Order: sequence, then structure tokens, then C-alpha cells
Amino acid sequence: MSLTLNGRSGLRYVFEGPYKNVENISDRAGVYAIICEKDNKHFLIDVGEAAKVKERISTHDRKDCWSTNCFGIIEYAVYYIEYGKKPSRVDIEQDIRDNYNIPCGVR
Repeated sequence: MSLTLNGRSGLRYVFEGPYKNVENISDRAGVYAIICEKDNKHFLIDVGEAAKVKERISTHDRKDCWSTNCFGIIEYAVYYIEYGKKPSRVDIEQDIRDNYNIPCGVR
């Protein structure tokens, strides 16, 4: 499975997932997308980056925001990227965030 998110720059990022369970995610560096699935449609509700995405998602401080803004099933997608690669995790997160009206988190 894969999910493509577009950045404001015009770059397209192909994420693995979405997964219904965080256990399907590797604890590696990358950008994560929090997706709400309702009626077979997917809505982006948050995006972030971390050195260990599985750990970050599992312990995230914005979980309440995800629940508040999802009237379906919360799913997770990940774009893995190694440290030092360009564009960086932070750049990718911001590029995606700038292209969508995301209800959770601000950068």
C-alpha cells in the first residue's frame, strides 16, 4: 500500500501505508502522516517528523487533537528518510504542511 502526499513545492512524496496499527511501522527516521479514513476517503489531519517515527506516534502529545478531528478511523503513513538526506525530514514536513489545511499541529 502507498499514499502520495503533495508538497507545495510540487514534489510528491510516496508514503508507506496507511496502516491502522502503529505496530506495522518501523522505528526509523522519517516523516509521518496521521490520516483519518471515513467512507473510503482519506483526510490528512497531522504531519510530523522524527528520528524514531513509531515511538513518536505512540507517545504523541497531539493524540487528543487527532481524535477530535477524526470522525472515522485514525491511520498512519510513513515516508522513511535517512539522516542527512536532502530534502530533510523538516523540509518535507513543512512542504506538505504548507500544501494542506491540517487541523493538528503548527510549524
